[in-house]
Amino acid sequence: MTSILNSPRRLGEPPPDDQLDPAERMPADELRALQLPRLQWTLRHAYQNVPHYRAAFDATGVHPDDCRELADLAKFPATTKADLRDNYPFGMFAVPQEQVRRIHASSGTTGRPTVVGYTADDIDTWATVMARSIRAAGGRPGHKVHNAYGYGLFTGGLGAHYGIEKLGATAIPVSGGMTARQIQLIGDFRPEIIMATPSYMLTIIDEFERQGIDPRSSSLQVGIFGAEPWTEQMRLEIEDRMDIHAVDIYGLSEVMGPGISQECVETKDGLHIWEDHFYPEVVGPLDGVPLPDGEQGELLFTSLTKQALPIIRYRTRDLTTLRPGTARPGMRRMDKVTGRSDDMIILRGVNVFPTQIEEIVLRTPGLSPHFQLVLTTAGRMDALAVRVEARPGAPADRRDAAARELVTVVKDTVGVSVSCEIVDPGTLERSVGKLQRLLDRRQR
Repeated sequence: MTSILNSPRRLGEPPPDDQLDPAERMPADELRALQLPRLQWTLRHAYQNVPHYRAAFDATGVHPDDCRELADLAKFPATTKADLRDNYPFGMFAVPQEQVRRIHASSGTTGRPTVVGYTADDIDTWATVMARSIRAAGGRPGHKVHNAYGYGLFTGGLGAHYGIEKLGATAIPVSGGMTARQIQLIGDFRPEIIMATPSYMLTIIDEFERQGIDPRSSSLQVGIFGAEPWTEQMRLEIEDRMDIHAVDIYGLSEVMGPGISQECVETKDGLHIWEDHFYPEVVGPLDGVPLPDGEQGELLFTSLTKQALPIIRYRTRDLTTLRPGTARPGMRRMDKVTGRSDDMIILRGVNVFPTQIEEIVLRTPGLSPHFQLVLTTAGRMDALAVRVEARPGAPADRRDAAARELVTVVKDTVGVSVSCEIVDPGTLERSVGKLQRLLDRRQR
């Protein structure tokens, strides 16, 4: 890939210190001193105003007054997605309805949706951390941002939108879908930045090429991608085909929405967590025991400033590792999330994550990034098939060899046997939002 960090046309320089928020410049010990009173306030606010938290704390035998240092947070019970669903729709709100200025919700495709609310101050906090995130990615006042996250109850579109405006950039609220029109607007409006899911970005790149337009010739210089796990191989694929910086953003609606943490464009070495608003922990996925920084486990978040829906030790199910800060030295980083504990496939006793297969697909010559995993039952055993599109222009006689190579590498590196079907380009359904990689067709 062409070096774009040193190109005067391309974004990629760190922002001057005077453009950072005071918290971004805060030393770690000063930040910890800020976190403690905010955490104590959050625990009291939740206990006093949310019946679920009062009952959960009482059942565990803890009280907000028991939190005298940050490590004491581990004494308190965790919150799960099921807790939010059990209190549907507004049972987790900690303020009167008249103080709620906005409501978002998950899709609810696997049950009741999780509902979250925001006060006016919450919305301002969200816009602030999103503006930080876009600035860390290379965005500056005056830049145009093509926002292809979905608008509506999903937090992505409006979360990004308010952050774009807070930064002083120009929001282009395209939302997802109508991919041919996305290409037209990118060409007409000439934005510097695009925000989308990484899988939908691949769909956009495919559409550029389908229309006979070189994606590398566009005005885009930075892509901010999130809402689903994606790998380093996916980053290289996007950067090479589009000639942009591809950086990661992290968030989830139960904690706030996008903007909880962000990868800095000048380092691309993990996502700095905006710890003045969100306190992270990593625990063992099975036992919930806190793990030290540097060990991989399940990520938990506690909000420190949220008013409408304080969240205590929320189990994200995302697997990551906490590390010291670099581009923002006082803020800890989290590794890119490439797997979720609830995405894990246990196949004949081996743990398999879709992102492991993605890395192998992207390294196999002749195969495109578009693939699906299909779980079926063969006799009394589960079987996993990989359906993947051939890369456009790849020789047809290469397909059998590519399939054999993928099966061999999966067996050698992941430790499971899979089958592989290579299909024509354009066969698999394209993503316009969060991608569903796994089709579970097992007989129960």
